[in-house]
Formats: sequence, structure tokens, C-alpha cells
Amino acid sequence: MKIAVIGAGIIGITTAYELACSGHAVTLLERRGAAAEEASFANGGVLAPGYLAMGAAPGMPTQVIGRGFSRQATLQMGLPVSAGKLAWLWKWHRADQPDTCLRNRVQLQRLAFYSRQRLNQVSADLKLEFEGSQGHLMLLRSEKESKLLQAGLQRLRDAGVAFKEIDPSQARKIETALNPDTPFFGAIHFPDDAVGNCRQFALLLKNEAQRMGVKFMFNTNVTQVLSSSPIALAIAGESTASEFDAVVLCAGLDSARLLAPLGLRIALAAIHGYSVSATIRESLNAPRSLVTDQHYQVCISRLGKRVRVTGGAELGGSPEKKSAKALATLYQVLRDWFPGAAKLSGGVQEWKGARPMLPDGLPIVAASGVAGLWLNLGHGANGWALSCGSARVLADLINGKTPDLDVSGLGLNRPSA
Repeated sequence: MKIAVIGAGIIGITTAYELACSGHAVTLLERRGAAAEEASFANGGVLAPGYLAMGAAPGMPTQVIGRGFSRQATLQMGLPVSAGKLAWLWKWHRADQPDTCLRNRVQLQRLAFYSRQRLNQVSADLKLEFEGSQGHLMLLRSEKESKLLQAGLQRLRDAGVAFKEIDPSQARKIETALNPDTPFFGAIHFPDDAVGNCRQFALLLKNEAQRMGVKFMFNTNVTQVLSSSPIALAIAGESTASEFDAVVLCAGLDSARLLAPLGLRIALAAIHGYSVSATIRESLNAPRSLVTDQHYQVCISRLGKRVRVTGGAELGGSPEKKSAKALATLYQVLRDWFPGAAKLSGGVQEWKGARPMLPDGLPIVAASGVAGLWLNLGHGANGWALSCGSARVLADLINGKTPDLDVSGLGLNRPSA
């Protein structure tokens, strides 16, 4: 089939690649001038299925909404506060039922582990070499944090996820550069988790897809999806629409704009995250792999010769307006655990990116209900960790095959989408 993919982030590129592997003639359209320029650009690179599948405990939305704009809120509110933001928060709250949360976590965990398998397979088959490292140490500053995690850890045990609860002395043997002056209660070690450079992988896979015949059209703005037969795309600057046998929408936040004229309204919100990337000053003072501070929900990743610190969750707001408080938290956490690890006097990259998220935390990987239109979107902060699996699942669905993963919870018509 002749298939168009809209969006050249990690989701769009992996989707284009998997469709090309299935023998389709694929065209990828991207409004920016290069691939992986938005949410895939400077994210934390976290490939930690166990960690992300633990998810938020029931009750978090209520706590966040109750705190409102306080400095202690887990989710900060970007100004102005619109009716759309309030509606999204209400749906988030409604999805916060114990049974729903558990079901969503199980679905997310399955997709994450399936995606890791597919990522490893693709990387091995294509001999892709990108920055990354193995292992994940979650640091717990207090006994209270440890107790709050026990229910989630039990679910991981039941699912057969490899991890070990360890004391500070054991943690310091794994991450020898941990600041000896920063006390903590304990840690959880996930040996099978990893960190990898998302954008680097995306660009490498883009090159492989091009060699397979995928056509990339950058600086191309899709203005409308036309529900004609065959399905077609209106493109800015072109007088006639381009027809395809199928279209896959992977356009991040822009997906909601393209779907609305078709009568498809999805509760997609921009949850902005932050990152700071800096060159390693002294290798012995830097983390070996992925370290997370559970209290501040901040990740410290080693990517080649750089340290990247990521965190923050801001609903709405502007990508151009960075929160000084959010950035200060990232710097503080880095100093707490790895002082002197990075060169912070110059050449530091500060980034803010929008992570399109649905209220229940799951993506949509399914047919849209409009003939010829498919959706692969709404992965939130987990796009990199879920990308390869989501792409393979969608390619199987388009091919009329039953995916290797149960996708019953990833459709468009679920209540929280």
C-alpha cells in the first residue's frame, strides 16, 4: 500500500520503518526541517519498563488538583488556565480509580517490555550504535518513599521484573560517584533497565528507512486530513491534495487539530518536561548509567560524554517560556548526587519539550474509525520507551495481522481518551 506517516519524531520514524519492513511504499511528512526536533530532541533517554509501569498511585490527581498552583504540586499548571486544561484534569481525575489504574499499568508494562524487545531486535539487525548504558538505580531519600513504593514493587515481583531493594552502601558500590555527603534511606536497582540517546537512534533509523525507500518530506505542513476515498492530505502550498491508501497520524500535539474536523476529539494535553545536558567534567565523578531521584522525580542519565538531567511536569504553558524553578530543581538534584560531574560554566543545553499525553497515561495505537486513517499518538513522557513496540503493533494491524501484544486497551474509544 501507499502509506503516509505524519510526524518525524521517534514515533513517526519507527512507524515508517516498520511499515517499510512490511513492504509498503511509505512517505513521511514533517513540518519541521529535520527529524526528532520536538519531544524526541533532548529527553531523558529512559528505557525502564519496570519503572514507568509502576505509574502513579491512585489518589495522585486528587492531590495535584487540591494543591493547585502550590510549589509542592507534582504537576505544575502553566498559565493561562483554560477550560481545556480543566477538562483534561477532570478526565485525569476520573481515570484515577484503583481498578482502572491497575489495568492501565499492566497494559503499559506489557507494551514497554514488548517495545524493548523490538528495540533490541532492530538495533541488532541493523547494527545501530547509539549512546547508552545499562542499569538503573532509583534513589530513595526517606523510609516513607520506600513504603509508598511497596505496592508497586509487589506488582513488579508478580510480573517477574528483575529488581533488588538495597541499602546505601550497596548503592554506592553500583554508582561509585554518588556524593558521600548526601544521605539517603536506600535504593532499588533495576539491572535490566537502560538509558539510550533517543534522537541519535531516531536519526540512525531514519537513514535506514531512507535506504529502504521511505520518502521523507521535511518543511511540509499538513493542513487537513480529507476523509475521501481514497484518503487524502491537504498540504500547505500545494493546490491539489495527495492521495494515499492509508495515513498514520503521529503528529504529537498537532494530531488533535488534524482530527477535530473529522469529528474525532481526543483529550490530548501538552505535559512539558525539562532537561539540562552538559559535558562530563571528570568521568569518575559522573554516573555510570541511569539514576533517578524518586522524591523529585528527576532522572540523571549518562549519554556518552554528557550528563543529562530531566524532570518536571507542566500542564500547558509555552515551550519558549522556561520555568526557572524547574531548571533550578534539575541543577540542585545533580549537585546533590554528582557534584562536579559536569561542566556547568558554559555550553550547557537547557531544553523544554511538550510530551502529548492522554488522561489515562496510555497511548492510542489503533484505527481511527475513519476509513484509511490510523493513530499512533499520546505516549506522553514514554514515547521513546514505547516507540518500537507501538510501531510494530500498528504495522501488524494495518497488515491485517494479529499483533503479538494484546492491544484491547489502546483504542480510541476508551473512556479516558
